Amino acid sequence: MESEDLKKKVGQNIKRLRIAAGIKSQAELATLCGWKSQSRVGNYEAGTRAVSAIDAGVLAKVLNVTPAEILYGESNKAGYFIRETGPSKNTESNAQWHAGFELWDGDTPLRDDEVALPFFREVELAAGNGSTFVQENGGCKLRFAKSTLKKSNVDPQHAACVTVSGNSMLPVLRHGTTVGVDTSKKSIIDGEMYAIDHDGMLRVKMLYRTPGGGIRIKSYNNDEFPDEFIQPDKVSDIKIIGWVFWWSVLNVWNN
Repeated sequence: MESEDLKKKVGQNIKRLRIAAGIKSQAELATLCGWKSQSRVGNYEAGTRAVSAIDAGVLAKVLNVTPAEILYGESNKAGYFIRETGPSKNTESNAQWHAGFELWDGDTPLRDDEVALPFFREVELAAGNGSTFVQENGGCKLRFAKSTLKKSNVDPQHAACVTVSGNSMLPVLRHGTTVGVDTSKKSIIDGEMYAIDHDGMLRVKMLYRTPGGGIRIKSYNNDEFPDEFIQPDKVSDIKIIGWVFWWSVLNVWNN
């Protein structure tokens, strides 16, 4: 379903749940949510504005429903959310609900608390001679909340993203994983993960310093990808792009 259709569907959910809760007007709902203007609720119900995860949580609390009911319509819809009768005495929680996903696309403007980070990529030189260099991809960007970067002490102007290729970093990073990189942090701390430009190859690896000024490059999948030892006279072949502060893995459902 296209993003505009999704926003309209969520808007219909909000209006239906508002009426079901006995809240007669958008202004009344806005007041109960602690919002100064009725227009936020009006835009949500009209489907002209994507509902943020935070606002979905606020609406759910006021309307006495789950965030899933705000975003998806039915709390027991397969694949989204199911109400349970309650945990047993021997169970414990190891996760926290964060109100689902905000709906947006490439045309959605950035909010004041967001920033778009660029991607790095390999670029082949001289058509087919195997020589490459690493540069920023001018088109592709990933949205981050500024608060997320602040938690990792990352300045947005020094942050970028890299997509991992291959399985050398399994089981932590699978093929296609996106990692966030702080390009201001280039000093090697043994065992930390870095994005590097290795003689034109874009790589994400753990780095260690070795006696004499060399570097050890380590993969998590060490059985298939043994450690690489870079001698001091070859260290100039490696340019550290930055320290990896974040990564995200997308699982694919194979039914």
